[in-house]
Amino acid sequence: MNPRIGSVTEITGRFEVANTAFSMAAARTKDARFCDHAWIATQRRDSCVEAALRNNLQQEMLTRTVHHKEQLMPVDTKAATDRLMRFLAVEGITGQEAAIGRELSAALTEVGVPAGAIRLDDANTRIPVPTETGNLIVDLPGRGALHNQPRIMFMTHMDTVPLCAGARPKLSGRKVVNEAKTALGGDNRTGCGVLVTLAAELAKQKLDHPPITLLFCVREESGLYGARHVNTDELGSPVMAFNYDGGSASNVIIGAVGADRWTVEIFGRASHAGVAPERGISSTMILALALAEVKAGGWFGKVVKGKRQGTSNVGPVTGGEGRPAGDATNVVTDYVHVRGESRSHDGKFFKEITKAYKAAFEKAARKVTNAQGKSGRVKFKAETDYFPFRMKDNLPVVKRAIEAVSAVGGTPNVRAANGGLDANWMVRHGVPTVTFGAGQNEAHTIDEWINLDEYERGCALALQLATMR
Repeated sequence: MNPRIGSVTEITGRFEVANTAFSMAAARTKDARFCDHAWIATQRRDSCVEAALRNNLQQEMLTRTVHHKEQLMPVDTKAATDRLMRFLAVEGITGQEAAIGRELSAALTEVGVPAGAIRLDDANTRIPVPTETGNLIVDLPGRGALHNQPRIMFMTHMDTVPLCAGARPKLSGRKVVNEAKTALGGDNRTGCGVLVTLAAELAKQKLDHPPITLLFCVREESGLYGARHVNTDELGSPVMAFNYDGGSASNVIIGAVGADRWTVEIFGRASHAGVAPERGISSTMILALALAEVKAGGWFGKVVKGKRQGTSNVGPVTGGEGRPAGDATNVVTDYVHVRGESRSHDGKFFKEITKAYKAAFEKAARKVTNAQGKSGRVKFKAETDYFPFRMKDNLPVVKRAIEAVSAVGGTPNVRAANGGLDANWMVRHGVPTVTFGAGQNEAHTIDEWINLDEYERGCALALQLATMR
């Protein structure tokens, strides 16, 4: 409320007194001027009352709060933003999450979470690529009237893409921007900020809530490995989960694509390209023919086959460690290593896309021969990174998500994502999981920035989700 305007009741009272005085004077003197003054006072009263109503409504809209049993539960947005800036300043690219894990643990203890409730699991011992630390898991016991309700979980990931190394976050109005020519790390320091703020507000305000698990995953950016290899027995059997990873807090993501990650090794035969090229078998030519076959068949990029849709991409092409490919131009290339992926919301279709690549590489290898009639060969390996999922709109987790978004003033946008999420594996583990955003923009680019309005809405949304009855 603006103190210069006052409340509606106060303004109405002041003008009613003035209006009464003018009316009485007009009655005694029959002077039309007093009648005019009384009419003017009434008009001014109505105008100021309208202004007060408008001002109070604006103030209500600007107050970022959620309602619980007719009491306001404000989120301390300054503290939430300070946490976000703190976490953004800690480097933690995928596979190197030890430092950010320590920072998150420290922040949690500072807001009242007992050290004994914070632990690291051993998922990193099961991840097939080097990973500094396990997932961070936090247990928050239930409180008050909701203490014995089924456990729920909030999750995010604590790694960033390698492009974030060296980021220098800076506040700029209602944005967080980057002073360095790197990615910023809002994906996913925003999620980390939301989860720690949730723990802080639940403790500070002593709010009723069910038992809650907080899960901070490692290596999301390099294959969803943390969520994939978490020991679900350590999560306390949550009946539903809410994952923070994205832009808008009003997005209710209830599905996502599945994906294969594939690699192919192409073996040729080296020969001097100027003296005896006919004796060589070019791995590079095998690669070129295979990709031409894939493109001609409509299997590259956006893939549409009847009603089925998906995508594919060819990633890095290298010579492999210690291999000659790419080191000289006067040698027929004898080895090429290629990585790629296939995606679709259809669990069978992304496998079909992968098979098309495999067939194209094998066909190309048979085509490229040397003067002695020998051909190249390929070694194709594919692994499912994550499986697609789509939850039904009538599931309790989806209903709770939609209701909560509406309760904090948002318009729920129920949708599926075209990228993989930790939620893919959590659903696979049997925990229905909805994903929300918290202010990420232009993630994985040097133009990345964070929308603080959406970040704060994400914080308020988490508090609403945690305390709903």
